Amino acid sequence: MQITSHVLMIRPVRFTYNTQTAESNSFQNAELRENADDTQKKALQEFDNMVEKLRNEGVDVRVIEDTPEPHTPDSIFPNNWISFHQNNEVVLYPMQAENRRLERRNDIIDTLKKDFEVNQIIDFSGYEKENKFLEGTGSLILDRENKIAYACLSPRANQDLLTEFGQKMNYEMVVFDALDRHKKPIYHTNVVMCIGDTFGVICLECVPNESQKQNIIEVFKRTNKELIEVNFEQLENFAGNMLQLQTNKNESILVMSERAFKSLTNTQIEKISKHTRIFHAPLYTIENNGGGSARCMIAEIFLAQK
Repeated sequence: MQITSHVLMIRPVRFTYNTQTAESNSFQNAELRENADDTQKKALQEFDNMVEKLRNEGVDVRVIEDTPEPHTPDSIFPNNWISFHQNNEVVLYPMQAENRRLERRNDIIDTLKKDFEVNQIIDFSGYEKENKFLEGTGSLILDRENKIAYACLSPRANQDLLTEFGQKMNYEMVVFDALDRHKKPIYHTNVVMCIGDTFGVICLECVPNESQKQNIIEVFKRTNKELIEVNFEQLENFAGNMLQLQTNKNESILVMSERAFKSLTNTQIEKISKHTRIFHAPLYTIENNGGGSARCMIAEIFLAQK
């Protein structure tokens, strides 16, 4: 299975602009920062609205409340510290920012264990002591059906850890460089691309190495994924930050922000709509302050239900 109808989302209590992540995340917009109370209030409204809309679509959203202490300004993005896999394995990841490491909570795993099977926990977080980082399905775009992981190198995606992930999880690794307009490494692969069941959305403009670019195209062809390309401007509006989910009506939806949707052309919308239905929600405060969008807010659960 490439897509699931079960997801984890963390309801924020002190969401705000995170200065510890801003250096490597050019998607955070310091100029649009507001005071902390307003930011949290608006982000909470966006979060609750998105959860309600997803549940109305028939997605099983497991919401867990963040805690006021310790302060974790980016807890709304759980997919960076944890991922769930079909062999009932849970993977924990090493995070670059020290205040993001505090997001890892065993009680969240214990809560999910009440309804889902967990056979093993694979913990990469110890690599933080070596300053080696790999930030979950922010760094890794997983083609789960074909056991292929796409990843762009960055301060948050270490080559050694990518190799180790591939070996431990039995994934073929497609590793490449991705640069923004200013030739700076893009912090997470999930703003560059997404993989659905029969398609993928990707910004090839940000892949400067021609052989790496051709390799990505060839892997898409080999796995029978239609390649739907977005440009730099659309990437900057989070058009790569999408996630396909299943509904309880046996339909699929491609989840994105309103900002991402508005950046798409009619032709791109038509191409996507051949494969799946588009779902979008306004996430402007979360995007401007957190530098992440709809996909970042969702950790898919592929564990077997009890």
